[in-house]
Amino acid sequence: MQNQPKLKIEFIAIMALLMSLVALSIDGILPALAVIGTDLGVTDTQDHQLLITMIFLGLGFGQLIFGPLSDSYGRKPIIYVGFLVFVIASIICVNTNSYEVLIAGRILQGIGLASPRTLSIAMIRDSYEGDYMAKVMSFIVMIFILIPIIAPTLGQYLMLTYNWQAIFNVQLVLGILVIFWFWKRQQETLPTEKRIPFRTTLLVSGFKEFFKHKQAVAFTLISGFITGSFMVYLSTTQHIFEIQYDLGEDFPLIFASLAVGVGFATYLNGVYVVRVGMKRIALVSLTAYSLSSLLYVVLYYNQVNPPLWILLTFFALQFTAVGFLFGNLRALAMQSIGHIAGVGAAINGFISTVMGVLIASGIGAYITTTAWPLFLGFTVCGFASMVIFIFNKPLERTI
Repeated sequence: MQNQPKLKIEFIAIMALLMSLVALSIDGILPALAVIGTDLGVTDTQDHQLLITMIFLGLGFGQLIFGPLSDSYGRKPIIYVGFLVFVIASIICVNTNSYEVLIAGRILQGIGLASPRTLSIAMIRDSYEGDYMAKVMSFIVMIFILIPIIAPTLGQYLMLTYNWQAIFNVQLVLGILVIFWFWKRQQETLPTEKRIPFRTTLLVSGFKEFFKHKQAVAFTLISGFITGSFMVYLSTTQHIFEIQYDLGEDFPLIFASLAVGVGFATYLNGVYVVRVGMKRIALVSLTAYSLSSLLYVVLYYNQVNPPLWILLTFFALQFTAVGFLFGNLRALAMQSIGHIAGVGAAINGFISTVMGVLIASGIGAYITTTAWPLFLGFTVCGFASMVIFIFNKPLERTI
């Protein structure tokens, strides 16, 4: 059996909050997309999705910058650098009257937030491995998932009480509090003797090393498909509920209720992953994800949207499966590349995020009058992931 390392509650909380800065920056503005578009003269509602997808584009490329740097200079200093970029980007977003400049600010926010998001995963890999890393990731995702429950309601309150700029201001203040806690309480996880001397070819050599590990590549691609399908949901959910179902005021409550299912699933994963194994849980969850989306595609082909309770039921099935997948897929991808955890997490995140942006942009354009194209995207991504999963060499359990 694996030696059972001690689970540090404060470490889990800090890592979860670092990762949550991204979710806060995305979910908090979802209720305000239409208002922001109107204020800044955007006439095509499809363009509202750019405020979501472009921050992910920044995340993808930012990881390639900060991951290799952290392997050379340590995790903590590079997280501070990334957060400084986020601060500058947030100031740009608050003070612009141009939608194009706002989009540029969102990209820059993503670049900055790539540092705490990616390096928190590297810090987890520095401290844990195997099924215990998956266990820690599950508890972190469980805390992380509280943000989609709270953020839309908070964003709607700030928008209605003040203005949409207040959402960015509050996000910035909360981010500063998280970074202060991180600075005060979290120790560096990468000792000096394990750091890799920085050189300009570090990223290139990291890519070469990464692609030597079939398991890392396979589960990174699977993460990309699942991230992409979930990103489509994030970027179109406001359009579906507020425009297709005319539920503008109820949108934060609906969004939060679906997030609860993800949180419960991640809790169960944290409880059972060591006993059952992360790969077995991931395969069962991926199968459920694919079949439930296929069922929707078959039932509602060439039809109008079903009653709200049916749509919510299918969404709940999808995101419960996602709750079991996220932590396990990342842990499976990182399992064999612990010796390059920083650049490995960066490459893993870059590939999965860029895949996600491309998938979200491609599918999102078709979600106009019904949610059916969204479930078609879920189906394609799910079954593509299953093919990769099944043909990947079985992972040996650590004993």
